[in-house]
Amino acid sequence: MGTDWVWLIPLRDLDADARAIQLGAIAGMSLLPGQERFVGDPLRMALAGLADESRWPYVVESEGKAVGLLTLQAGAACLAGWPEDQSAWLLRGFLIDSRHQGKGLGTLAASAAVEAARRLTARHQGGESGVVLSVNEENPAGLAAYRRAGFIDAGPYLGGSAGPQRTMFHSFAAPDIRTTPAQGAPDTRTTQA
Repeated sequence: MGTDWVWLIPLRDLDADARAIQLGAIAGMSLLPGQERFVGDPLRMALAGLADESRWPYVVESEGKAVGLLTLQAGAACLAGWPEDQSAWLLRGFLIDSRHQGKGLGTLAASAAVEAARRLTARHQGGESGVVLSVNEENPAGLAAYRRAGFIDAGPYLGGSAGPQRTMFHSFAAPDIRTTPAQGAPDTRTTQA
């Protein structure tokens, strides 16, 4: 049985010491055999995200442990086969550590990424209307996790280096926003339904 929530820790917002601790945890993450076809080295992806101003890397945390990594990128939606770069955030470099897969954390983190992108759009007064990603057709676990998180299949994408992919999109207008009842503010964690 899996956990019912995840936190997204924005690496950009951490001080140097806290960032170093999180990067150490990322360096210890691993993939299952064959998954390297779909996603790169976790530490390299986090460092690339920190070096590029258009990228916002996040550590996925559950039960007090770093269990995954994802990056939101502005102005790059075409990299997932989306027709307009500026109209959506690109979710890229998304992985759950092999020791924590199969617990529903990928679905929770994908949902949390949509909420994080919504907040980034508001903070930067951007024009993005949602989050787009591409997922390899030979990655059924990824496809299922994204569907459970509310992403809609927008069609095939043949531009990926790892073979045929599906472009998937989650609109900010989708009716799955969770709020904290006492405050009515967006919840920074995502709960599993």
